[in-house]
Amino acid sequence: SIINALLDEKAKIRAFDPVAIANTQNIIGNKITYCNTNYETLEGADALIVVTEWNEFKHPDFNRIKATLKTPVIFDGRNLYNPKELRDKGFVYYGIGRKS
Repeated sequence: SIINALLDEKAKIRAFDPVAIANTQNIIGNKITYCNTNYETLEGADALIVVTEWNEFKHPDFNRIKATLKTPVIFDGRNLYNPKELRDKGFVYYGIGRKS
């Protein structure tokens, strides 16, 4: 899983999922920090990785995201966002699996 690969690299992970957090806690345990909101996960984070497409993630406040992240980097595993729009806003954006 993405979480385990990042943990293997000694990453500190803050996660939020409005549906699957209990299942993640059962599988991963206390190896990561569980947050109560999507914006809470960004506090002190070097990047945002989106791996699910719940409504909470479809239309975020990108100004708030940019202001909260240490560096404005987004890895979009669901290709929810417009690459040009985010680059114009000053983000480094990676659409995973998106044709370039």
